[in-house]
Amino acid sequence: MSEQTTGTTAPRAEEMRVGVIGVGVMGSAIARRLIACGADVALFDLSDAAMAPLVALGARACASPAQAAAGMDAVITSLNSAAIVEAAVFGPDGVAQASPLPGLLIDMSSIAPDRTTALAARLRADTGVAWVDAPLSGGAPAALKGELTLMIGGEADDVAQAQPVLELLSARASHMGAVGAGQTVKLVNQILCALNFLAVAEAVRFAEGHGIDASQIPAALAGGRADSRIMQEFMAKMAARDFSSTGRIDNMLKDLETAQSAALAGRIPLPLTSMAADLHRMLVAGGYGPADSAEYMRLFDLGHT
Repeated sequence: MSEQTTGTTAPRAEEMRVGVIGVGVMGSAIARRLIACGADVALFDLSDAAMAPLVALGARACASPAQAAAGMDAVITSLNSAAIVEAAVFGPDGVAQASPLPGLLIDMSSIAPDRTTALAARLRADTGVAWVDAPLSGGAPAALKGELTLMIGGEADDVAQAQPVLELLSARASHMGAVGAGQTVKLVNQILCALNFLAVAEAVRFAEGHGIDASQIPAALAGGRADSRIMQEFMAKMAARDFSSTGRIDNMLKDLETAQSAALAGRIPLPLTSMAADLHRMLVAGGYGPADSAEYMRLFDLGHT
């Protein structure tokens, strides 16, 4: 494993050409960062409305993934599932049909490691284009500042080729191994985050039940063993029942279910992850799938007056 830590001021990239496929919350932030750094950015998304603000900043809207990828130094995919990634790469007018082909593909989606390995092998066999998986942590705010944490899988030469693009987006990028290794470490990240979110929500409710102002706890515990970024960022938010969106519960559930599937294949016990996944399913079933992680408080507010 190798690790690189970069500063928050990204290098200029006037000569860099990057395609971005999928400009939802994360893809849009990634594209905005690349544009701000001076890259030549081409976009594809099924929603013209999603692309319009980025076009106003100087990006080019394209009619297909192939068009967005054609001749680019790299093409980034930021999509919601392996099936959508596969369609964007291998479907009609997909990346694999680009002419000329891009230098490489960087998948910043969160998908199953085994699907990543299979798709990467197919792309290499069909086109010779390399695949680097670079799932992220930090969300859109970190992407806009070039402060993402990236977990990277791929051959060393391919990761080195991707590095100029990754440096624009990240403060920390760790090469974890072959293709798919980044996705595996992203699942580790999601397990830890999901359990931490739930622990913070439970702790808020416990504090409130004993007359403690939970919003003061992050400062009181700062620097101790219980401290975490999630506690610092979300405990006061949860205590205030501030449900403004910073992420989606259904996306977390998707990743937890992917981790469960991978664990089942390897006969690896994940009892706490299974509990967390069930609690997420309850929220999604209750209509809170698109909601923020602060909505975990709903679980602990049931029956409380």
